Amino acid sequence: MAPRLFIFGIGYTASVVAARLSRMGWEVISTGRDGTLSFEDEGNVRLALADADHVLSSVPPGNEGRGEPLDPVLERYGPALKGKALSYLSSTGVYGDAGGAWVDESAPIGTGRRTARAEADGEWLALGARVYRLPGIYGPGRSMLDRAREGRAHRIDLPGQVFSRVHVEDIASGVIAGLRAPAGAYNLSDDLPCGQNRVVEEACRLAGLPLPPLQSLEEAALSPMARAFYAENRRVANGKARHVLGWKPRFATYREGLRDISATTSPTVASAAPAIASADH
Repeated sequence: MAPRLFIFGIGYTASVVAARLSRMGWEVISTGRDGTLSFEDEGNVRLALADADHVLSSVPPGNEGRGEPLDPVLERYGPALKGKALSYLSSTGVYGDAGGAWVDESAPIGTGRRTARAEADGEWLALGARVYRLPGIYGPGRSMLDRAREGRAHRIDLPGQVFSRVHVEDIASGVIAGLRAPAGAYNLSDDLPCGQNRVVEEACRLAGLPLPPLQSLEEAALSPMARAFYAENRRVANGKARHVLGWKPRFATYREGLRDISATTSPTVASAAPAIASADH
């Protein structure tokens, strides 16, 4: 019998995990807009959970203080998850602002703006889950290349601001590597935290587009969610995932990731590997 994976919330990232495991012979059952079951269909969800070999949740917590459960999966199905092999997609936002310093899984959580996420993170850990803390996620259809082509890329004048990121395919390989790994928290991030402006510059170079102007946060008129992105500054270490899971990112930096996306979406433009930008030396 094929092993079975149950996914709560089959969105952008979880769908890549599902596709990989399906190719490996797994049967995948899921909730979500593109899933096979409705989250509210408790009878069938509980039946599917009972037969599942592994459960993955990518459902974010609700809005703290607005009457929504902090984690709707645990609120409704928590007892049915006990004793199951579990994985949970969390966020490196649980670490809060580190002033640009490196953070690993031993760093305290819950001190930043993502307090609801930190609480959900802790609840999944208490259930014995493998909790994957993810930085900025990008991939085909959701990368800086797309934003540059759509005129939505911004260069913000914040010297010293650093972010980590990870390609969606590297998240999938990490989750699969961790299916039989010890429970605990794992950071899945690439090897080169850097300022967002460098990513914008590389995307514009690959797309043959002019650079957007350098702006202050106020001039850029970002949405509250986008503005909050710049409120924290940290570098995310991935050494534990490398050592314990035997994982390493295929796309070690944003350069390899963007070039791969560019080659897929514009093969005539990126038929040969572009030269490394001078700012990357």
